[in-house]
Amino acid sequence: MIEIFFKEGRLYYSRMSNILQLVIDLVSRREANISDHGYDKLAEDDIFVRDVIAGVEDGVVVEDYPDYSKGPCVLVLQKDLQGNPIHVVWGIPRDASSPPVLVTAYRPDEDQWADGFMRRK
Repeated sequence: MIEIFFKEGRLYYSRMSNILQLVIDLVSRREANISDHGYDKLAEDDIFVRDVIAGVEDGVVVEDYPDYSKGPCVLVLQKDLQGNPIHVVWGIPRDASSPPVLVTAYRPDEDQWADGFMRRK
């Protein structure tokens, strides 16, 4: 599935990840967990769980890791409720289809990311 979106006056094309679609579906049914590491990272960057949950539906795939050893995961560009960018890694445990797990989340650094936080420098 191809997703087309505008950001900062530019047109982007992104493949909608099957992993992200599954995460969106499961989060909408309130079937999500947050890892201990995920909670620590949310706190470090002053990111609220409600912002992550509310923003997942509009998330855009930055990187997809379908063959990750602990289970498929995806790096997603989301926004908090104030419109600030957040990178969130969502994963699905290996050999399972639920629940999605927020592995980590952080506020991306402009010095390390280009193209609206969609590409590593």
